[in-house]
Amino acid sequence: MHIAVLLQEAVDALAIKLDGVYVDATFGRGGHSRLILSRLGEHGRLIALDRDPAAVKSGEAIADKRFSIRHSSFSGMRRILQEMGVTKIDGVLLDLGVSSPQLEEISRGFSFRSAGPLDMRMDTSSGQTAAEWLATVTENQLEWVIKEYGEERFARQIARAIIAARTRQPIVTTLQLAEIIAAVVRTRQRQRENLRHPATRTFQAIRIYLNQELEELSLVLPQCIELLNPGGRLVVISFHSLEDRMVKQFMRTGASTDELPRGVPLREKELQRFSKQTLRIIGKAIHPGELEVTENVRARSAVMRVAERMKLNG
Repeated sequence: MHIAVLLQEAVDALAIKLDGVYVDATFGRGGHSRLILSRLGEHGRLIALDRDPAAVKSGEAIADKRFSIRHSSFSGMRRILQEMGVTKIDGVLLDLGVSSPQLEEISRGFSFRSAGPLDMRMDTSSGQTAAEWLATVTENQLEWVIKEYGEERFARQIARAIIAARTRQPIVTTLQLAEIIAAVVRTRQRQRENLRHPATRTFQAIRIYLNQELEELSLVLPQCIELLNPGGRLVVISFHSLEDRMVKQFMRTGASTDELPRGVPLREKELQRFSKQTLRIIGKAIHPGELEVTENVRARSAVMRVAERMKLNG
């Protein structure tokens, strides 16, 4: 069962208007969406997106005329809304990372608790699996991915061990990969860093790379600001430091009037619009409380940031 992280806090932060139009850009299993719907009036509207076909199928079971769901990654948000005739919205929620069903379903390959196929794709209908990528990646590229996206200090040793292991037999299961990594990383070091398993950072890195998670985030953030009405809210829940740094920097820069966000690609049209747009950061970063972390261990690393679209000057 998927438990939505920071459920009340995230929906509260959207400051729902009865007749507003909202986007839940990561439907998952609909925890946030259902609470949003409960606060919308008869003429309100909620549009959900998810790149996972299983999540979309789950969302299609919601029989509510105010609700619709589409199969899409973050970067397709503007296009999807245009196709639906929506030009402006009153709030958007981005709940980043993987969902509990994705982690717990062995066939998805996100977890190393059981021997499952090395897939790791959020969208199982397209793209390269982790097993396919590991079969051809160079040692240098693998080291870079593990270091950059996993912030793993043993990236070189892990990459070398994986390349050596694949010469003996193909690496096709999660347990195979986890065991290769565990043999390289010192257990005492992992105990100091309070990580449950030495493969945690490497699995995260490969997942982020294969799904282009940071690239998708960098593409959707400017779209959110472009689409939001004045007073509309952007709410982002991150689960690791790479995402949170990007969101924090984007919001801080958007709240400033004299510089553009670093590391976020903008087209000429977006550049012209963004120069006229500003954000107001709402409160400080929010973390789950002790009770929520106790009930849902996945929430322990969550960070929520909120910003509001300000009115144009002139």
